[in-house]
Amino acid sequence: MKRFFAIVAFLQVFVPALVKADEGMWLPALIEKLNINQMSKEGCELKAEDIYSINHSSLKDAVVALDHGSCTAELISDEGLLLTNHHCGFDEIQEHSSVDHDYLQNGFWAKTKEEELPNAGKTASFLIRFEDVSEKILSKLNDKMTNDERNHKVREISSEIEKDAIGDTHYEARVQGLYNDNRYYLFVYETFRDIRLVGAPPQSMGKFGGDTDNWMWPRHTCDFSMFRIYCNKDGKPASYSKDNVPYKPKHHLPISLKGYKKDDFAMILGYPGTTNRYKTSYGIEYTMDVTNPIRIQVRAEKQRIMQDFMNTSRKARIMYSAKYARSSNYYKYSIGQNQGLQRLNVIEKKQQLEDKFTQWVNADEKRKEKYGNAISLIADAYKNIDDEKAFEYMVESMVRGPEIFYFAYRTRPLYDALKADKNSEHVNLASERVKDGLDEFFKDYDSETDQKISAALFRIYEEKVSPQYHPPFFKTVKSKYNNDFEKYTKELYAKSVFGSQDRLVRFFQAPKAKVLESDPIFQVSLEIFRMMGLISDETNKTTEQLEIGNRLFVGGLMEMEADKNFYPDANSTMRLTYGTVGDYIPRDAVKYEYFTTLKGYLEKEIPGDDEFDVPAKLKELYFKKDFGRYADADGNLRTCFMTNNDITGGNSGSPVINGKGELIGVAFDGNWEAMSGDIAFENDLQKCINVDIRFVLWTIDKMGGAQNLIDEMTIIE
Repeated sequence: MKRFFAIVAFLQVFVPALVKADEGMWLPALIEKLNINQMSKEGCELKAEDIYSINHSSLKDAVVALDHGSCTAELISDEGLLLTNHHCGFDEIQEHSSVDHDYLQNGFWAKTKEEELPNAGKTASFLIRFEDVSEKILSKLNDKMTNDERNHKVREISSEIEKDAIGDTHYEARVQGLYNDNRYYLFVYETFRDIRLVGAPPQSMGKFGGDTDNWMWPRHTCDFSMFRIYCNKDGKPASYSKDNVPYKPKHHLPISLKGYKKDDFAMILGYPGTTNRYKTSYGIEYTMDVTNPIRIQVRAEKQRIMQDFMNTSRKARIMYSAKYARSSNYYKYSIGQNQGLQRLNVIEKKQQLEDKFTQWVNADEKRKEKYGNAISLIADAYKNIDDEKAFEYMVESMVRGPEIFYFAYRTRPLYDALKADKNSEHVNLASERVKDGLDEFFKDYDSETDQKISAALFRIYEEKVSPQYHPPFFKTVKSKYNNDFEKYTKELYAKSVFGSQDRLVRFFQAPKAKVLESDPIFQVSLEIFRMMGLISDETNKTTEQLEIGNRLFVGGLMEMEADKNFYPDANSTMRLTYGTVGDYIPRDAVKYEYFTTLKGYLEKEIPGDDEFDVPAKLKELYFKKDFGRYADADGNLRTCFMTNNDITGGNSGSPVINGKGELIGVAFDGNWEAMSGDIAFENDLQKCINVDIRFVLWTIDKMGGAQNLIDEMTIIE
């Protein structure tokens, strides 16, 4: 069934009642038809074509997907200057950092374009156009097809559509199924590959509050970083070159210093990753009982070991800071999501909807014939889940846990080439692919820490997963090491060529198949991924019935409420969400204001603390009240504010735009009380947390002294 991978394409959204302005991740190309009248009532002064157009510049041309949708960024100058979150640039900031140049601790500001730092592999993608191709695909499908036949036909037609859409251009095209494959859409993109780091505040500002404040309100985090898009002299995407020039965009966002007040209109354009708003009660039970507890348990242990290493030195902190941040983010999210789903009684609400759906289906013989098996197919797919649990534990504890086994598995093509033909070009090619990544991998890798992680997570897997899903080396640990995983992994790392960079470099000077055949880490990696494949084969046995059940369920829901507007689940394509600025009441006798100020930043200070240390310069500027033109009308410097926009992961870095199309903030988080929002949106509780654009500009100007960056922006006083 492979729910771990298939979950992105799981149940899509049906809206069972009139949608409030704050709920919904809408396709921008459809807002003329579905949303613009409501948006105008809420305070939007723009036309639909000002937001999305393929004929002239529009807001969509100022918003990009970073790294194919892991985050969002917006253009804020006519020289390709990008603004996104600090955590979206964290990997690059960390990669460029060293003890001598600690950009994590001290921040980074390029005062000239020559000082901007290139980042191999980082991309920025623009949406060029969108097209509904449902009829082209659905007209070629029929109910007599098996699921495999249907999927094959969809891929075949999609490939033809994508090829025709691209033609002889440098564009990329993707046909994606939405509404659980009840509709299909074509997305055409232009992707730029020379993206350079321009600026970032010190980590004490960009990650202020750390894990303690993550997902919480009130927030004071100055969560931003800056990049620049470069292209060739013809304005086309190109790999990094000193001859490349800053990109001239079709549109960039003007920046408003006028601020906002409660109930002001706010919209967000971005690339949200995944929501599952109409996951069934069966799927939610699985998330609460399997996915989240496994993630919480395994990551807690991994993070404990990483933290121990990070506490040993500044160098260690720099090495593992990005890894720790990636692991901890959804560790805490999983805790909050389970609490929210339970508190809001989401499973019971889903069951009520499923009962209503069943009654509607049973009221008509044609509906019974078409949709009658939907719920039972889904329910049956979740009955026997030992293989699913094993798969989840395998991914968390062996694939995402220790680093060395996935890295070692990358040499499998080299091993195959050495066995087939020692002198072939395939050997050199396979060897170079791994060799090219050695410096990057070992720069931020500590073998002893990874060995400790392996021992701890292997132990968890051994205790929690049925023996039938244990890789063969577990028997060796039991028979020869008395189940002592610490002792076993110490020998494993000590004897392997993968145990250090020096050993690997020597191996690649004259690679031999017999070395890999006797290498313990390489052999363990083969066993891990072989077992993962076997487990996957087991989970795949229910894939077809789950896919069919999901498609029928959502298709039936859309038919059941045919007079309602629908928005599709997030799937890393561009979406628009609109709402208002506002406060909220999280629990009895508690009310949260909708903005914070720099005063609260100082109130949280814990000198020398990893999470709540405050830079001396910030305190100096605060006590002088040196806020310049970035202060609000009341004289205070606002730091963060809340809206009720509907966002999720992938929206990090998205622009918060007022009714005039001006930038007022950057989205960076959701609130703890609504962690269930990816599955069930909660109108009264769900909030989007944003950094005030004036706090961003004040930091660039007053803290960073990067007037050169301020000068290239279009600022509305």
